[in-house]
Amino acid sequence: MAQQEEIAPLEHRTTMVEQGRFCLARCTCGWRGPARRARSSARTDAETHVTEDN
Repeated sequence: MAQQEEIAPLEHRTTMVEQGRFCLARCTCGWRGPARRARSSARTDAETHVTEDN
């Protein structure tokens, strides 16, 4: 019988990127949030992405 390796779930790591007057969240999984003028809104987008995907 072949052994199956247990693959750990992809860990989401988000970063904030500033582009001119806008800020957006990016994740190591490839997800990108919408451009926001308020950094706090971009952070909330990132937090929502991480909690919804787990």
